[in-house]
Amino acid sequence: MLKQSLSQKMLQKLSPQQIQLMKLLQIPTATLEQRIKEELEANPALEEGEERDEIVDLAEEQGNDDFDDEPYELDDYLNEYIEDDPTTYKTQTNNYSADEEEKTVPIAVEHSFHEYLEEQVGLMQLEDERKEAIALQIVGSIDEDGYLRREPDSIIDDLMFAQNIFADEAEILELLKQIQRFEPPGIGARDLQECLLIQLEIKAEQDDEEDFLDFEEREDLDLAIKVIRDYFDEFTKKHYDKLLRRLDITNDDLKAAIDEIIKLNPKPASGFSSGGNSRANQYVVPDFIIQNRDGELELTLNSRNAPDLCVSDQYQDMLRSYKKKTAGRRNNKQEREAIMFIKQKIDSARWFIDAIRQRQDTMYRTMYAILQYQYDFFLTGDSTKLKPMILKDIADITGLDISTISRVANSKFVQTEFGTKRLKEFFSESMSKEDGEEVSTLEVKQILEDIIGQENKKKPLSDQKLQKALEDKGYQIARRTVAKYREQLNIPVARLRKEL
Repeated sequence: MLKQSLSQKMLQKLSPQQIQLMKLLQIPTATLEQRIKEELEANPALEEGEERDEIVDLAEEQGNDDFDDEPYELDDYLNEYIEDDPTTYKTQTNNYSADEEEKTVPIAVEHSFHEYLEEQVGLMQLEDERKEAIALQIVGSIDEDGYLRREPDSIIDDLMFAQNIFADEAEILELLKQIQRFEPPGIGARDLQECLLIQLEIKAEQDDEEDFLDFEEREDLDLAIKVIRDYFDEFTKKHYDKLLRRLDITNDDLKAAIDEIIKLNPKPASGFSSGGNSRANQYVVPDFIIQNRDGELELTLNSRNAPDLCVSDQYQDMLRSYKKKTAGRRNNKQEREAIMFIKQKIDSARWFIDAIRQRQDTMYRTMYAILQYQYDFFLTGDSTKLKPMILKDIADITGLDISTISRVANSKFVQTEFGTKRLKEFFSESMSKEDGEEVSTLEVKQILEDIIGQENKKKPLSDQKLQKALEDKGYQIARRTVAKYREQLNIPVARLRKEL
């Protein structure tokens, strides 16, 4: 039996403008520039330049006919921008001067890592195209670190189904052995042990051909090969006593061999450089800048966070022209479609400008609250002065939602006189010392890192001893928490920190 009933529900829906603002809050300054460039290209009503107060609003301008200067007519716009589809527009203009030279920005052409390997396949002396296809399939299976993670059987299946080429495991391994001599050294290895061994063997082969190592260096190299080939497990676990006994060598011999090993690259693909140049450095663009002005801290937004944007005069003049031309008569369908398009573009430009302004305001308020909360740190750079601070603390100060604070803190950086810091680094939980003082977990981590940095590397401290050292400094903390903080600091266990 069918029934009809009425019910009331309260739903919270985000407007497109709110969604746009949230997305803009999340992105860092470096990405914001690209986002603004995309908006400028997509919306001809949005321009770079200082925003003017006199923005025309059709809804508020009824009856105003004071337009003596009308450089843009609606008919011109219809002919220039609108064709059959009123949602499209042209970007061509006829004001190009013959004196102006067409200039294009040169584009740097770079080879990708896999293209570099494929070029080396072309230099292999292979019997036929079939062998080359197999070699290219192997190269294509090498991952971004330079390792071949796929099993020969999987490569055989790929060749059979994708290229109708039948190969066996022996053929795959034979070609792989040749590919493993490609540049950069260590490429095509199936695990770390093979990767390091390939690099050492290539260095030994080069020495055989060129004799560039002296007797002692060659002995160190041969010992390093033996350690990686026959005692890799003991080496990775730093069981140096076992290595000394089994190889019957001295501490100095083992140290020299290990020095050879630590020069190797565990991720061979990172050694690839396009065009012979080293890879471009990745620079962090700070979103905020804090400067110390004679003991007073001053916060500013990066100028890239505050671009000058405005609504196009041309588009506003089109609306004025339309109002005057259609006064006292009904406009036709084409004119209605044209004005709808223009109005939508102007509204979109205003929304975007307003979202950028709100982004600036929200980011400044959030960072200013963080600055005041962690004032002692920004004044001195002493990480032990960082106070416990969670998202809710800043949300309460600013009156903003916790999710908004989280979006601002995500992927943002602040430039200080003590270096550029990630905003997330200032948020931490609290813990109590013996005297009841509340301290930040960041302070505990810093002290833990200092203790490990000062330990005797021949006898590194276990987590239990680290816990005791922290207790001696007044920090009551469990051993498992010490282990957790150590892992968060990317510090290995005591056994792996041991040095000869």
